[in-house]
Amino acid sequence: MAKTKIGIIGCGNISGIYLKNCQTVFEDITIAAVADMLPERAKAKAEEFKIPKACSVAELLADPEIKIVVNLTIPKAHGEVALAALQAGKSVHNEKPLALTREDGKKLLDLAKAKNLRVGCAPDTFMGGGIQTCRKLIDDGWIGQPVAATAFMTCHGHESWHPDPEFYYKVGGGPMFDMGPYYLTALVALMGPARRVTGSVRTTFATRTITSQPKYGTVINVDVPTHVAGVIDFANGAVATVITSFDVWAAKLPCIEIYGTTGSLSVPDPNGFGGPVMVRRAGAKDWSEVPLTHAHADNCRGIAVADMAKAIAANRPHRANGELAYHVLDMMHAVHDASKANQHVMLQSTCQQPAPLPMDLRNGQMD
Repeated sequence: MAKTKIGIIGCGNISGIYLKNCQTVFEDITIAAVADMLPERAKAKAEEFKIPKACSVAELLADPEIKIVVNLTIPKAHGEVALAALQAGKSVHNEKPLALTREDGKKLLDLAKAKNLRVGCAPDTFMGGGIQTCRKLIDDGWIGQPVAATAFMTCHGHESWHPDPEFYYKVGGGPMFDMGPYYLTALVALMGPARRVTGSVRTTFATRTITSQPKYGTVINVDVPTHVAGVIDFANGAVATVITSFDVWAAKLPCIEIYGTTGSLSVPDPNGFGGPVMVRRAGAKDWSEVPLTHAHADNCRGIAVADMAKAIAANRPHRANGELAYHVLDMMHAVHDASKANQHVMLQSTCQQPAPLPMDLRNGQMD
């Protein structure tokens, strides 16, 4: 089968791993062109990764051979660029979040449906060997029925290392919209959709000072909450406690743990693809590490793009789909809405739990 040609828009910090993997790891896709608002940046990436063409966004969208656009722009551009891709007759895979607002996210899904196109969205880390192993353990009954879960992402922000960190503190950024998608998507992949949310948020520091290069010393005005605590009721009855924060200097917290009627499961970092996966079943005296049951345990960003291409060819649902991403977007907004309104928020969205990957795949293979 001929490889599906994709185009990448946005050649910033995250693009390198997508360019590497989409060009060399996955069997079903190949990169036809890259584009960026800074032409020299697109040209540099094309040369580095041996991409056939660096061009403008308009030229990329006009290329009839490109079937999927990978949108790696900053969050505030996600909706606009994705909408343009769909209007150009191309399926689109967004970097997270899907869009800034529920309204913009809904527009993308509605247009894709009307034009018989696909919308996908990061993160795709839940398709890695680590979380897929956890999914199998839950499905096979190792911890019984999930009762509760915890998810923690705590750090002191990105201004000490990221070359251009300002957008993390603007609308579309903040710890929940930046890192929350990894944790919430993993929880939905493992336990299914949510139904109700509450939470509390705060902004601790009014400004942040960049200490990384090249913008060392620049002061950022913080426009979003930087400590977000949520409680999420899932449709299966489990209750999850989720904290995402840019206000914590140090902590000793697990990434994700799921507590079942007959045991507990320690889920690896959802910002990665591998392990370790740990289980402690009822009556056991200690945790035991479980060997990974699935491939794609290395940094496989772009796996969802390959899955979308394969799904289009096979006429099956793709896993990191727009409905999942919209449900996660809805949850993230709901935590903030609940804090503002001093109440629970009933979610208006839902989604199907993504299908697990087969166990017998090799790296780069989707079916």
